[in-house]
Amino acid sequence: MSDFFKLLTLAAAIAFGTAAAAQTTTDETTNEAEAGSEAETGAGERADGLSTGTELEQVGQTYVVSEHGDWDLRCIRAPEGQQDPCQLYQLLEDQNGNSVAEINMFNLPGDDELAAGATIVTPLETLLTRQVRLSVDGGKAKVYPFTFCTPVGCFARVGFTAGDIAAFRAGNEALVVVVPAQAPDQQVQLTVSLTGFTAGYNAVVEATKPAE
Repeated sequence: MSDFFKLLTLAAAIAFGTAAAAQTTTDETTNEAEAGSEAETGAGERADGLSTGTELEQVGQTYVVSEHGDWDLRCIRAPEGQQDPCQLYQLLEDQNGNSVAEINMFNLPGDDELAAGATIVTPLETLLTRQVRLSVDGGKAKVYPFTFCTPVGCFARVGFTAGDIAAFRAGNEALVVVVPAQAPDQQVQLTVSLTGFTAGYNAVVEATKPAE
């Protein structure tokens, strides 16, 4: 697993409140953090010499940069000397309004085949053999396999072509469909709002430009 996807996995673990899972799936990154890859911010110095303390930004920590409609631009604190990877994030709800999944989307500069990638995280109780189905505005659906599972959930690593991104930019909403393992005759439909997607995706592209 690449360092980028290790950081994405860790970010998802933090979002779901499962730090132990993050440690399991990101041993390399955690070791770097324990070695002292931390940055100090907001140092408080008083005239009387009393310190108000400093906040430590740990490797793998997720932070929100900006909001774009129904999307958040989130970045993950990378080891010192590396650029923070950023992605668009949206929490997904089922047809009953329950928050059960999430999607993290990022651009792939320099890739001749794909314009962007994403991780779709679903509950552990998902029927993996039925995979993930995704469509935009009722159009033709594509099916993507699950890649791995952790105590956080099951991850599908998805690649999007330039045509796929164009459909997201022009669309109103996408639909992610998964099947629960305990009810294989049923479907869980997750709506992905595309409100703010264009501005958010442009922000991701800008945030991930190589530093000059």
